[in-house]
Amino acid sequence: MLALVATGDAPNPAALYGLLAVAGLCSGIVFWWLTVRVIPNDKVGVVEKLWSPKGSVTDGRIIALHDEAGYQATLLRGGLHFGYWRWQYRIHVAPLVTVPQGQIGYVYARDGQPLPPSQTLGRVVECNNFQDAQVFLARVGEEADYGQRGRQRAILREGVYAINPAAFVVMTENGAYSLPHLLEAQETDAIGAWHEQLTGCGGFQPVVIGGSSKTGETEVHDDLIGVVTVHDGPSLPPGEIIAPAVGTEPDGASYHNNYQDSEAFLKAAGRRGRQSAPLTDGTYFINRWFASVELVAKTVVPIGHVGVVVSYVGRAGRDVSGTGFRHGERVQDGERGVWERPLGPGKYPFNVYAGQVILVPTTNFVLHWVTGRTETHKFDEALRSIDLVTRDAYEPLLPLSVVVHIDYQRAPSVIQRFGDVKKLITQSIDPMLSAYFRDVAHKKTMLQLLHERDLIQAEARAELRTRFREFDVECVDVLIGKPVAHEKDSKIEALLEQLRLRQLSIEQLETYERQRTAAEKLRTLNEAQAQAAVQVQLTNARAEIQIAESRGEAELARARKQSEQMVVTADAELARAKRQAEQTVLTAEAHAKEKVLAGRGEGQKALQIGLSEAAVVLRKVAAYGDPRLYAASLLADRLADSTQPLVPERMFVSGATGESGVAGGPLNALLTLLLGEKTGLGSFGDSPEATEFRGECDKLAREAMGTLTAK
Repeated sequence: MLALVATGDAPNPAALYGLLAVAGLCSGIVFWWLTVRVIPNDKVGVVEKLWSPKGSVTDGRIIALHDEAGYQATLLRGGLHFGYWRWQYRIHVAPLVTVPQGQIGYVYARDGQPLPPSQTLGRVVECNNFQDAQVFLARVGEEADYGQRGRQRAILREGVYAINPAAFVVMTENGAYSLPHLLEAQETDAIGAWHEQLTGCGGFQPVVIGGSSKTGETEVHDDLIGVVTVHDGPSLPPGEIIAPAVGTEPDGASYHNNYQDSEAFLKAAGRRGRQSAPLTDGTYFINRWFASVELVAKTVVPIGHVGVVVSYVGRAGRDVSGTGFRHGERVQDGERGVWERPLGPGKYPFNVYAGQVILVPTTNFVLHWVTGRTETHKFDEALRSIDLVTRDAYEPLLPLSVVVHIDYQRAPSVIQRFGDVKKLITQSIDPMLSAYFRDVAHKKTMLQLLHERDLIQAEARAELRTRFREFDVECVDVLIGKPVAHEKDSKIEALLEQLRLRQLSIEQLETYERQRTAAEKLRTLNEAQAQAAVQVQLTNARAEIQIAESRGEAELARARKQSEQMVVTADAELARAKRQAEQTVLTAEAHAKEKVLAGRGEGQKALQIGLSEAAVVLRKVAAYGDPRLYAASLLADRLADSTQPLVPERMFVSGATGESGVAGGPLNALLTLLLGEKTGLGSFGDSPEATEFRGECDKLAREAMGTLTAK
């Protein structure tokens, strides 16, 4: 254009318009660049005012609230923004804050009121989750609720937030949202340390209690409870170690929902320190700067046990154990001390820092006083076999087992007196029981200790039951083992060897006797087997013997009948001869008497005839020398005429023999008379001696008659 003017040529309108358009376009571009700011939709713009007629921020702030120079509280969101001259404003583009799903974001305020000495975290201010920095820093008319600089009690849940990084630093698991050029090295190091601390304790994830798996990055804990330690708020009063539970009523105004609402917890007079109320199964979004959570196992009281609670917190209670119990106090539930009522079998969310649950077995359990042996309950791991000294100076070791039972209602008194079951055993039962058995051993010899074990055991059972009741424990049974010697003591073994040899001898005697009995049984068995082998012959022989015996008995009976018949016949003949003689005498006397009437001569003659006949008979009797011989001769005459044989074909002789060796009986007498007659021993003369002899014969005849009659 200058060239055209200089040459004097007329200006070209088209060129002039083009130049004006280019100049206008350049001016617009420059104006756009100077005044218009473009913020992407996924970003925010932090406004830094370089200068202002109102001056810079004061009172130690870094965020301008009243249009002063400095970083402004208001953010620029995505889009076009006019009026921000580059010579007056600097726009810092920063990403939106994103908290991933299921995670927690922590906020550090770089501006606000300073924290007081008793406070560790900034109070919660209603400022749209830190997206309204103006409200956070200066709430009109509510100065007491201004936001405080430093780490904040409020947390961010999952979502996207437009937060001013000049006023707040937001930490998530993925990193920290801030303006790096604004942070000094010390501040940067502190933010890095906080992020590392939160990552180490899992602070970016919620606390999940209950379950048995791991979902993503979230650890799930089973059969655990969370013991909470609050790091902000008023301190505990002197003498307290556990903060009492507050704000636990869901319907109350101060309900803090298991420490998730920190402001409600503090308004409910919550105090810093370990809390007595633990977290049970569930998911909890807790600010780990405000409260840390320690996972501990639930208290399990197994079946066959009770849990005696010793509480470290609570108000001072009234002693319910009575004035006669001087071993400490028992209190009601919730009070400080030993609770009167124990916990039954089950699982309990018991805070192990607020108290202690001591397990006491209520079923029978065994205690072994045996060196090197212990049960799974470990109550007897310190017990050893009892050293004894017997009356005869032996020094054995006595192994012992005792069955013990503790009544569940007496469990608190046992814990109150001894602290736990193990101390009860080691400090009371062990010395008492050891002394008792040492006293017993002093009165017994070694053999008595071995042989009288049942008696000693029964006496110990009765005595120890009485003594155990003094400790609120029941002794169910006492089991005494075999006394053993020390390692280098051989005296007891020698004594036992003698007893073994003695018993072996007794057993050998018994064995020999049993063997003898077995041999006899074997002989009997062999005889039975031999008899069985010849059973047919034995049966036939036995049958023949029975037949012979039957025949002999029949013949014997027949012979007896014949001999009895002969005796009876002889008796009858003798009686008939006597009657005949007497009848003859009587007849003679009768004739004599008759003749007396007729004449003496005739009488004499008749008497002479009768007497002569009687004399003939008497001479016949006298001729035999013994009336029995005469009777036997008459019997012989009749037997001669008998058709029955006098001597049987078979004869069985029985009975005792006389001095002559011939069997006795009537037949023997008759044979003897016949023998006398045949030998001439029976003849008599008419001498006086013969007459006297006849008288003796008559006497013998009468005796024979009596004998025959008796038989």
